[in-house]
Amino acid sequence: MHIWVDADACPGAVKEILFRAAERTGRALTLVANQTLRVPASPRIRMIQVPGGFDEADKYIADAVQPGDLVITADIPLAAEVVARHATALSPRGELYSKENIRELLDLRNFMDTLRNTGVETGGPAAFGSRDRQAFANRLDRLLR
Repeated sequence: MHIWVDADACPGAVKEILFRAAERTGRALTLVANQTLRVPASPRIRMIQVPGGFDEADKYIADAVQPGDLVITADIPLAAEVVARHATALSPRGELYSKENIRELLDLRNFMDTLRNTGVETGGPAAFGSRDRQAFANRLDRLLR
C-alpha cells in the first residue's frame, strides 16, 4: 500500500501523523502539491511538486494511484476517482470514503457548490481541531494494520 497525500490543503498535524506512520510501518508516503513542502529526510517519504493550476495535484494522484493504495484528501471528486480505481480514500478528518457513500457525498458537494454559485452563503467547514486529529489518527491506524 502506497500512501498518497493531496497536500496543498492538508493540515500540518495530519502530515506529522503520516510522517510517523510511514516510518513506523515502512510504507511509502508521497505528498503531492503545487508548492514546495518540507518533508523529513527519509527514503520512505517524498514530495512531488506539480505545476500550479486547478486540480493539478488531484490529476497527478488520480493517474498514479493503484488498487490497494491509500489517498488522503478532502477533495470529494478526487476521492470518487480513487474509490473507482479500487483504492482507499480517507479525509484529513478521518472520514472514510467508500463505494457505499461516495455518490451521496459527491451529490451533496455539487449541491452546495450550486448554492454558492447562486450567491447563497453556505459557510465553510469547522476549524480543524484535536477531535479531527484523533479521528484521523485512529482511522489511519486501523487501515494500516
